[in-house]
Amino acid sequence: MEQRIIVPDSILNSPILELPPLDSLAILGMDTIPRNDTTKTIPKGDIQTTINYYGEDSIITDFISKKVFLHKAAWFEYGNIRLDADLIIIDWEKSELFASGVTDSLGNITGNPIFKEGVSTYEIRKEMRYNFKTQKAIIKDVVTEQQDGLLRGETIKKDQDGSIFLDHGYYTTCNLAEPHWHINANKIKSIRGKQVVTGPFNFYFNDIPLPVGLPFGIIPDTPDEKASGIVFPSYGQEQVRGFFLRNFGYYFAFNDYVHTRVTGDIFSNGGYGAKASTIYKKRYRYNGGFNVDYQRFKSPETELNPVDYNTIWVNWQHTPETRGNSRFSASVNAGTTNYNNVVVNPNSFVNNVKSEFSSNVAYSKTFTGTPFSMSANLRHSQNIQSDEVNLILPDIAVNMNRQNPFQNVKFEPLKTLNIAWNFNLQNSINNRVSNPFGVQNEVLQQEQGISPDQNIIPFNLANLPLLLAEADNGAKNAIPITSNFTLFKYFTGTASLNYTELWYTERINYFYNPRENRVDKINENGFNRVYFYNTSFNMNTNVYGFYNFKKNKKIEAIRHHMQPSFGFNYNPDFSTSAFGFYQEVQVDESGRTQRFSRHQGFIFGQAPLGESRSLSINIRNTVEAKIKQQSDSEEETTKKIPLLQSLNLSTFYNFAADSFNLSQINFNTRTSFFEDKLSINLSGNLDPYAELITINPETGVRSGRRINKFAWQSGQGLGTFRSIQMNVNGSINPRGGKSPGEMREDMTNDFLQQGGQLNEFVEEEITRIVNDPTQYIEWDVPWNLGFGFNIAYNRQPGRDSNITSAINFNGDVSLSEKWKINFNAGYDFMTQQLTQSMIGIARDLHCWQMNVSWIPFGRFTSYNLDIRVKSSILQDLKVSRRRSFFDF
Repeated sequence: MEQRIIVPDSILNSPILELPPLDSLAILGMDTIPRNDTTKTIPKGDIQTTINYYGEDSIITDFISKKVFLHKAAWFEYGNIRLDADLIIIDWEKSELFASGVTDSLGNITGNPIFKEGVSTYEIRKEMRYNFKTQKAIIKDVVTEQQDGLLRGETIKKDQDGSIFLDHGYYTTCNLAEPHWHINANKIKSIRGKQVVTGPFNFYFNDIPLPVGLPFGIIPDTPDEKASGIVFPSYGQEQVRGFFLRNFGYYFAFNDYVHTRVTGDIFSNGGYGAKASTIYKKRYRYNGGFNVDYQRFKSPETELNPVDYNTIWVNWQHTPETRGNSRFSASVNAGTTNYNNVVVNPNSFVNNVKSEFSSNVAYSKTFTGTPFSMSANLRHSQNIQSDEVNLILPDIAVNMNRQNPFQNVKFEPLKTLNIAWNFNLQNSINNRVSNPFGVQNEVLQQEQGISPDQNIIPFNLANLPLLLAEADNGAKNAIPITSNFTLFKYFTGTASLNYTELWYTERINYFYNPRENRVDKINENGFNRVYFYNTSFNMNTNVYGFYNFKKNKKIEAIRHHMQPSFGFNYNPDFSTSAFGFYQEVQVDESGRTQRFSRHQGFIFGQAPLGESRSLSINIRNTVEAKIKQQSDSEEETTKKIPLLQSLNLSTFYNFAADSFNLSQINFNTRTSFFEDKLSINLSGNLDPYAELITINPETGVRSGRRINKFAWQSGQGLGTFRSIQMNVNGSINPRGGKSPGEMREDMTNDFLQQGGQLNEFVEEEITRIVNDPTQYIEWDVPWNLGFGFNIAYNRQPGRDSNITSAINFNGDVSLSEKWKINFNAGYDFMTQQLTQSMIGIARDLHCWQMNVSWIPFGRFTSYNLDIRVKSSILQDLKVSRRRSFFDF
């Protein structure tokens, strides 16, 4: 039965006041006693809200002692508290609850109390007393959850603010009945939402204590997004720097918006490192992370080959939320050129073998109500193999969206005519410096496949004046005018005129140096304008072909879609003396002359050399098949599968050229099999001209050159393949490929089935896993294999062919339900050597995770051991995080 109680208040039982009889005279004036007399105000008692209680077996009320006894499956509710037990005693006089289980005839205790206050739950093994006036409690033998941790004590005192004091208690993050590990201490204090503090304590692993304890402990007890604490290091060994402790430090959760991790490394052979990683987030505005890693190493033990270096790497990612009409973003990835050659990433050595890095800090704004927008970028690119660094500071662009000035005209070519304007201003600083003497003709070098003669100097403060003096800057204006219309019902035509104008602050004057027999240059300062234009007309259509099979065939039909495109392009010759963009210069003693661009090597290039009247041809093909599928219903269903996802052919013919009018024929194709588990990409180009081979009778050296004659006319077939590349990639596992949406749905359902409750933190964790599944180990998948095979063929005129090929593979295999081996390796068929390889071992310890990574050979030879407590959310999601030193 259920009963609602209103506790009697002694104030309400005061004697009734006897009022005198009313006077017979009429009351002419207002009474001086105010209407809101305090004697009519009912004071509040200790009970602030309604109390509900229930007893399945019986409810006994003792009016003399002012107690209520609830028996069997009883419960008591008051405000945000609820108490369930087989015996509950309510003492109204003391405002106190007593609860315990009941011992049956066999001596078994049933119906132990469960006490809930807000989000806190206490599982009580013996008994408890709770004062609902002071909100204090004394509990015997209890287990309670504090964020990700569990606390258990023989006796617990609970305070009004939710803090608890434990006598002979333990703390663990393992939620099993018999936890894998726990901290045991005589005295433990838990301050809700802040930390757990212990006196002298010891670690127990599977109920086995460590031989040495610690004098005190402080364990963060804040939500995951607010937890500060010590970051424990990983252990391992590198080939050069020796044994190490890596990533030992502290995690600072300053507030809900900014977290920082500061860690350090130490190496036995004489080195150390310092790292700082900061993440920040402002809801609905932006989020990002900033990392800096400094490494110092000097080994006194390698006198023959001394190792002494300082290196640093900076990483910054800033991503705004889409809102308003402006946007600021950043992606910075830069550092000293030797960083990735000496610092080993223990979990992923992709960066160790990567040669190029780039950065970009961008701001963009759209001007509402106008067709204009602008953007400003700071760009950086770096090649750690060639030591080349390029900074574009700044890159400013102003754009006008396409405008249709004649959109109300009925004539279609004029109605669809649109015009746009794009302005770009750049200043580039590069440490590739041109030779000040002996100018080479870059146009001829590019035609002959020769790289410009330039020197790379160190990008440092000492060379900064020279780098700034060599800085390249300029502005570019582009005005495209296009019109689209239909031709002959089945064709789409596009006519365009593109006008480009370049602005520079200098130009080059060339002169012949007879003493050195070379061409030198002098830069002439002053505003310099370069302009050029070109016109084009393109026409394309769609052609479909079908082949239908007989009804008893599994393949129902094959469809071929061909999209041919033809275009005519015209470029005037802007190298004539009338424009002044080129200079005719003597190059040797014989008086031979060449044309040099007066803007050679400038940031936006130069005016095009020579006239061009070319016809371009592009043909795009796709082939699909429709196959029959058996279904549970009587009706058959069909499914489309790609046979050729694309097959593209392209070339052009220049009518204005005096030789080699036909360009190389380029082709590329790609397709996939087995529901995208295997993909193949093939590309290359065919040279249609013949090759004249000569052999020097004295040296026997073989040489060759192209001649202005088609290969089929010289008996050399259709031509010569100058380059061919093929990539084969595959990924297989028992589950097959899943879309991000399917992964998200499966992980969410699994988490809810485990009894978890969705919140913002859980959803963000699932999002991270879906966005980058390679950073997590999924224990439910027994094995996974990915592979890639690359082969490239290259043959230049007069040279022997060159073939390179390599295979790489990666994956993981579950040896048991808790053990998994992951690997990443490859083989270079040209050098007949294994490429950089890594073997990892992962062990799921339920509430812990262990990762061991081993690079067995090469310059990054090392191993790394990492053991850490796993988040309870990842326990329920059945995944583990692969960590690197840029993780948070």
